[in-house]
Amino acid sequence: MSNKTNLLIDLSIFAAFLVAFEPRLTGISIHEWLSVALAAAIVVHLLLHWKWITQVLLRFFRQLFHASRLKFVVDLLLFVAFTGVMLSGLLISRSVLPALGISATHDGAWERLHGLFANLSLYLVALHFALNWKWVVTMVKRYLIAPITGLVVRRKAEPALAEVRIDDK
Repeated sequence: MSNKTNLLIDLSIFAAFLVAFEPRLTGISIHEWLSVALAAAIVVHLLLHWKWITQVLLRFFRQLFHASRLKFVVDLLLFVAFTGVMLSGLLISRSVLPALGISATHDGAWERLHGLFANLSLYLVALHFALNWKWVVTMVKRYLIAPITGLVVRRKAEPALAEVRIDDK
């Protein structure tokens, strides 16, 4: 998978997460369906990074210190938090499960747990983002800023077309 594809998937997941995080922004129905799509995108993200996950897991206990260990622990906690927010969200669903003909429980305990997992996910997403900051900045510069800058610089460098006048004699 190319870094460009990875960046687009990651930015899409991040944007969807931010929008889904605040259900008052979109309403419950869009919040729930967007969250289902977000869960699918996270599964794709994990599958695309499966080689890294297995490599870090295999050397997790062999080397005492390596940078991937912290990232792995944060990502594992993030996976647990996302799983918790998705499962608790489904259990209190007002749109997704009823659309599938399944009735959900509207228990206050599940709603509090959903909020707890959502808040934990927010903190862990921020930490995940911070731990991957160098990669994000490099990829954004390469695939978003450089092409735009290249277009602007190229247009400034192109000579203006002078009006050519042909005199008929």
